[in-house]
Amino acid sequence: MNTITKYVVQVALCLIFTTLNAQEQQVDSTSMTKTENRIKVLEDLKTTIETEEREFLKAEVEAINQRLENGEINKEKAEQLKTEAAQKRALNIEDRLAIINNKIALLERNDEDYRFDNDTYTFGLSIGGGDSEHSFLNFKSKNKPKKYDKRTYSDLVFAIGFNNALIDGESLGDTYSVLGSGFVELGLSWNTRIFENSNALRLKYGFSFQWNKFTPKDDQYFVQDGNMTTLEPFPSDLIESEFRITNLVIPVFFEFGPSKKIEKEDYFRYNTHNQFKMGIGAYGGVRIGAQQKLRYKEDGDRVKQKIRRNYNASDFVYGLSAYVGVDNMSLYAKYDLNTVFKDQVIDQNNISMGIRFDFD
Repeated sequence: MNTITKYVVQVALCLIFTTLNAQEQQVDSTSMTKTENRIKVLEDLKTTIETEEREFLKAEVEAINQRLENGEINKEKAEQLKTEAAQKRALNIEDRLAIINNKIALLERNDEDYRFDNDTYTFGLSIGGGDSEHSFLNFKSKNKPKKYDKRTYSDLVFAIGFNNALIDGESLGDTYSVLGSGFVELGLSWNTRIFENSNALRLKYGFSFQWNKFTPKDDQYFVQDGNMTTLEPFPSDLIESEFRITNLVIPVFFEFGPSKKIEKEDYFRYNTHNQFKMGIGAYGGVRIGAQQKLRYKEDGDRVKQKIRRNYNASDFVYGLSAYVGVDNMSLYAKYDLNTVFKDQVIDQNNISMGIRFDFD
């Protein structure tokens, strides 16, 4: 794997440098110097600054109107705040354009290698074009206008823990090793506040990849015979037997819990850090893979085998899930209402328990 990664990085670097060299030749063909290119980018930046400050003003006016609608301020105060915001943004445009003009003057009187700090903007390489048609330079603003009320946030979801199956007529752990069977879940989710003036109830939704692994006990492995999949004793000296099902699901939760409201002049937020939370929901999706991994000894040799086939695993996945915790970490459980395998004599349903992390 490390060798493959090394080759991929080398190929990527070759492509990048090839592209950069091609762009340098294109710049040379237009007879534009580095200084002329940088000046052109700065001239284009003037328009960006004016647009950005207008967006800031628009966001501030929307926040003022929201405060007026909520009865926090009267009409006269709202007009005063709008006038002050417009004056501030006009002065910002004037001052920021003056800074750009001064930078242009610095470039015009110095050589091509002259550099200066870029306050709220940063220079960057742009492969295949940038803000200017023949320039590697582009500017990215660190300033962004705040929305008055942000109701939806995104999270990276990661969960890990124990996996097993509930089987008719058996106790948990009779067929599959409790410690040797596990699950991993990785996905993206969005958390949306449901009520206008309360964050006590949120709707959490997204998509996740789930890897559910079973480790059969007593040196058994899965055998598919037509529409039937059974566990049978392995004919050789079995070292390891693992069966994994990979699913792509769409989970939906109702999340409950307190939060702290943070109020500013031009925005407010609900903060759930270090707060208790509980989620109850369901999920549905499709199976995207099934694989059995076997390691065994045969004629004195160690053999490792990976077999990818459907094993009559259920094509569609659906179930119930829940979590309870504080801040980003929770205890997590999920249960598949569908059976692991289709049309089998004995039903078994996947169950998982572990720890869940929601990184916002």
